[in-house]
Amino acid sequence: MLEWLWIVPALPLAGFAALALLGPLLPRRVAAALGTGAAGGAMIVAVAAAWQFIAQTPAAGAFTQPLWQWMRVGGLDVAISLRLDELSLVMMLVVTVVGFLIVVYSIGYMSGDEGYSRFFAYMNLFVALMLLLVLADNLVAVYLGWEGVGLCSYLLIGFWYRDKANGRAARKAFIVTRLGDIGLIVGLLLIFDKLGTLNIQQVLAQAAAQWPAGSTLAVAVAALLLAGAVGKSAQLPLQVWLPDAMAGPTPVSALIHAATMVTAGVYLIARMHVLFKLAPPVMLLVAMIGAATLLIAGVSAATQRDIKRVIAYSTISQIGYMFLALGIGAWAAGVFHIVTHAFFKSLLFLGAGVIIHALSGEQDLFQMGGLRRALPLTFWMFLIAAAALAGLPPTGGFASKEAIVYFSYGSPQSHWALFAAALAGVFLTGLYTFRMVFLAFLGPPHRVHLHKSPPSMLWPLVALAAGVLGTAVLEWPHDLGGRAFFFDFLERALPPATSLPVGQWTVPLIQAAGVAASLAGIAAAWFITRPARQAAGARAEALRRFWQAGWGFDWLYNKAIIAPLLWLVRLDRHDVVDRLYIALEHAAAAGHRGMARLQTGQIAWYALAIAAGTVAVLTIMTVLA
Repeated sequence: MLEWLWIVPALPLAGFAALALLGPLLPRRVAAALGTGAAGGAMIVAVAAAWQFIAQTPAAGAFTQPLWQWMRVGGLDVAISLRLDELSLVMMLVVTVVGFLIVVYSIGYMSGDEGYSRFFAYMNLFVALMLLLVLADNLVAVYLGWEGVGLCSYLLIGFWYRDKANGRAARKAFIVTRLGDIGLIVGLLLIFDKLGTLNIQQVLAQAAAQWPAGSTLAVAVAALLLAGAVGKSAQLPLQVWLPDAMAGPTPVSALIHAATMVTAGVYLIARMHVLFKLAPPVMLLVAMIGAATLLIAGVSAATQRDIKRVIAYSTISQIGYMFLALGIGAWAAGVFHIVTHAFFKSLLFLGAGVIIHALSGEQDLFQMGGLRRALPLTFWMFLIAAAALAGLPPTGGFASKEAIVYFSYGSPQSHWALFAAALAGVFLTGLYTFRMVFLAFLGPPHRVHLHKSPPSMLWPLVALAAGVLGTAVLEWPHDLGGRAFFFDFLERALPPATSLPVGQWTVPLIQAAGVAASLAGIAAAWFITRPARQAAGARAEALRRFWQAGWGFDWLYNKAIIAPLLWLVRLDRHDVVDRLYIALEHAAAAGHRGMARLQTGQIAWYALAIAAGTVAVLTIMTVLA
């Protein structure tokens, strides 16, 4: 089955092409079958390929499948190949399995939408390009997938494009992530200029051989790659686009802006870990960005009224945990949190979608309440995901977060401040997660009549909940009877994390501290969601608004960057370069008007013009001969 690896991205790409060309002509059932069939086929082939890879791992430790020679110009040799190793295998399974469940969910969620086939076309294109990003063995192909998923994000955030606010959110996401991408493309050019190749394995080998640790080149390249990762993964200071990206349909929020695309920055850092290990100052910066982001986003999440914006800020915060893990050298722990996060965050978004569907589009948490009895299945599935997000056993979220908190204490590259930030983040996570649960599901109901969701929207919740619980087995803590399946599996692709010697009771104490912090956050959520406390909270309205607005980053960027830029544009309105293009425009318009006068409708004049032209051409040919 490894020889069929190319089919994994090719199937959703073919699904996109068919839906883009024939979608408007197809009945809705056929369009849905085409979209889900392509995603499901990719998942089946991916699982089969993964099974063979694990059972019969190639001697080289990876399977490489050349596809075609894209370009060979000067010293630039770009051959498109797919490379399956332990890291890309994990990412491939996350994209295909979670992607398929979300596409199935979309059948019911988007059933009444006029852009039904267009939606499935975009989703298939995204899955294909995301798979290219994680499977490519060349940085040019990675960049192609990187920009491709950014385009899909733009198309899907602005999917309901008749609403101007959605268009603005799509443009904001596109422009902000491009700022990070500038750093990424400059970093790739610098790599090619200094090492003469963009093949990932060759780049890592040559960088390790030629660049001393801490050298200027290594630090510069790692910092430039980090800029791209920060933009794509919505980390400080480029996190402002993700909350507004919730303007897109909920399945888009689940797949692109929670489970897959936003973790591309984490994947890039993990894939290029050799370069980052050569740049200790950048590693420290990665950890600091992660720690700061997880705290700032956690506080903002605790003040939101819109259920989707709570989950969006939660995503920013959890990716902060992944950055923290990478920055302290706990590579496998960061990737493990990608896996568990993909399941529990998708489940939260899809559960929120069921709630929004039941309430006819209502997204305000304070207009919900009492949904526990009305939506029992959704409640229990949502509760499982919430427990995982809050880091409670026996979920996968507990296992992955416990590993990150432990290494933030025991890693020689960590610092007590990072450990404190990780624990404080656990408290905030429990607070904002269960504030959302209490407001949505407990208390008196606000609505009597609710829309029922079709089975296609409910059984993906059950499947994802099984994943939330099942992923815990992959890396359950040793002292609780578990085994390190996941970390051992990734050991060949990513270096193992190191830890300082710790006492016998250190690990259980850290685990207990994490659970206690989460429970304290849940207790705080219970306290502040009581009606009396909600009224008292109005006294701190200014501070709440500040946090709700994302700590004023949008205001700051508007004042410091956008307003001066617009002033310069207005100042340069009559720029001389523009006049050249305006002159060309007027010349083209004048030419058009002149040619239009020749169309008189009189056949005799047409015949005379053809005869005159023929004579002129023959005369020129005779003279030239």
